[in-house]
Amino acid sequence: MLFVRRGLIFEMVKREIATQYAGSWLGTVWAVINPMVMIAVFWFVFGFGLKAKPLSDVPFVIWLTAGMAAWFCFSEILGSATRAITGNPHLVKKILFPTSILAVVKIISSSVGHLIFLVLLLALSVFLNHSLTYYCLQFFYYYLCMAVLVLGLSWITSSANVFFKDTQQVVGLVLRVGFWATPIFWDYHIMPEKVQQILKLNPMFYIVQGYRNSFVYAEPFWDNWQLGIYFWTVSLLIFFSGAVIFRRLKPHFADVI
Repeated sequence: MLFVRRGLIFEMVKREIATQYAGSWLGTVWAVINPMVMIAVFWFVFGFGLKAKPLSDVPFVIWLTAGMAAWFCFSEILGSATRAITGNPHLVKKILFPTSILAVVKIISSSVGHLIFLVLLLALSVFLNHSLTYYCLQFFYYYLCMAVLVLGLSWITSSANVFFKDTQQVVGLVLRVGFWATPIFWDYHIMPEKVQQILKLNPMFYIVQGYRNSFVYAEPFWDNWQLGIYFWTVSLLIFFSGAVIFRRLKPHFADVI
């Protein structure tokens, strides 16, 4: 269905991106400024303020930025997609409109900012003399992993948000807790072995570490095949569960909004 609706999806993506920066003087330039300032702040705080030491001979700011790139993309998509149904009542009330694509639109539109973030990461790596390898291309695989996971979650949260308005607040709270529970600012190896196993139950652990394996450690994704099998088992379960929940609740959206 997504392929058949590709024209509609990309038209909505263009409108979504244009609306995001409509009325601002710098327009889409903000898509570059925002991540650049964020990276610069963390670089200053952790590199010069807290004097964070390099990890595995890799500058801390590169190690940190690789993890942040994955998490911030995920949290932005899930946060905005949760409001996708309630924020577009004029589309939901159209009988023939495929509401399931609203979450897909959020994923694709957010990928623009994500790519800019990754370009800044590559530029930072070159500036700090960190060698890059062809393993960087693995981010396409890990982005696919994230897209499948977040699409399933978005179908669940966006449909639940129609009937339970607190869903949006709960998602925001879970994302804030998840940010610190996921090893983004800290190396999970500092934790005891039992705690490490618990941390790996979080599907985003696989993606965050995957981005670091791609841009920092130059490790192939198949080296961690056990965790990969676990991730895809959980993510596909979430994906198909989300599809079923969305399909069953969809007929009631227009009546409740």
